[in-house]
Amino acid sequence: MSSTRTNFTVLMIGAAILMMGQGLLVTLLPVRGALEGLSTTWIGYMGSAYYGGFAIGCLIGPGMIRNVGHIRVFAGFAALTAAATLLFELLPSQWAWVATRGFTGVCFAILSMAIESWLNELSNNKNRGRILSVYIIVGNIMIASGQLMLNLRDPASSTLFILGALMICISLAPISLSTITEPSAPPSAKLRIGALYKLSPVGFVGCLAFGLVDGSFWSLGPVFAQERGFSVAGITIFMSAFMLGGTLLQWPIGWISDHIDRRIMIAFCCFGTIGTGLALAFMPGHENMNAYVVACLHGGFMFPLYGLILSHANDYTPKEKMVEISGGLLLVYGMGAVLGPTIVSPLMDQLDAGYLFLSMTVLFGVLAVFSLYRIIVRPGGEFVDRTAFVPAPKSSQAFYELEAEDEEPLS
Repeated sequence: MSSTRTNFTVLMIGAAILMMGQGLLVTLLPVRGALEGLSTTWIGYMGSAYYGGFAIGCLIGPGMIRNVGHIRVFAGFAALTAAATLLFELLPSQWAWVATRGFTGVCFAILSMAIESWLNELSNNKNRGRILSVYIIVGNIMIASGQLMLNLRDPASSTLFILGALMICISLAPISLSTITEPSAPPSAKLRIGALYKLSPVGFVGCLAFGLVDGSFWSLGPVFAQERGFSVAGITIFMSAFMLGGTLLQWPIGWISDHIDRRIMIAFCCFGTIGTGLALAFMPGHENMNAYVVACLHGGFMFPLYGLILSHANDYTPKEKMVEISGGLLLVYGMGAVLGPTIVSPLMDQLDAGYLFLSMTVLFGVLAVFSLYRIIVRPGGEFVDRTAFVPAPKSSQAFYELEAEDEEPLS
């Protein structure tokens, strides 16, 4: 038991440091890109490249881990990610930045997969939800902390890229020095469009819509705040407020969804994001407390949606197909995340930054109406095996791998 706790702690320390570096890059790149004269369209291309690379990483990651092991994969891709982070400073070209951002997407996907499949090995069917919840909380806190680190230095300087690379390098130490036996490789994601849609139409449409929104938000959210006149400190607080809301409301919303038709909660969260999204789209062009409060509420409604959508799909999924379905929906999400920034960034560039949130309201409106329509077509209660809600990472289906025998619980 003490060995399991130690290994879990070591892995979480490494993951936390990595996510802090990732959080810094998520906000630094759009802000620095605007300072370098990149248009919103090109910043959107960077976002699309990242999610395209992320989808590729989800496909090739299991094979690479199977061939060389978790520790070597993590060490190698952490080193490559740190080097790529420094390339943003050395190669200030829009084409180079797009290509490098795509490469970091591949790296972060494989790094996340290595950590999550390792955590999965330490868990069993009884405590997996608890372990995943801790992982999500720590991840949200560290990503928000990384975003706030943008205030340490002028974004126009090279210091923040160096700091990001430094944190990614440091994350190597806990993982590489762990004495835990390496787990089995995570399963490969499969994409069977017809089977996915037939099993769960709301799951399929929901993952696609959420991917379109999520990819646009993370790629262009800092640009929106920048064009609305926010200072660097204001941008970081604004983006962190979304994370805070998502962390606080994820579990209450998930608990409610365990007791009613999840599609009702999906529609409810969609309507919540529509209201807060419209408020953000038309908010005054300066930073203020109202903007942070609305951002917190928007994140609270938006971020639980992926977990709700995946949990709803899994309610109708036989256990032996849970990994395949979760992996397929992950790739559907990835396809949406690739397209989102490319579609939204020209609207922001040519019309107004508020189109970031206006596009979200349209997509979530479609998802809300579709969810309510599906309640009429297929009433709830015909579940294969209704599962309890757990927040879902958008990086690996490893946590849905079923184990033949439960291992020793964490506590």
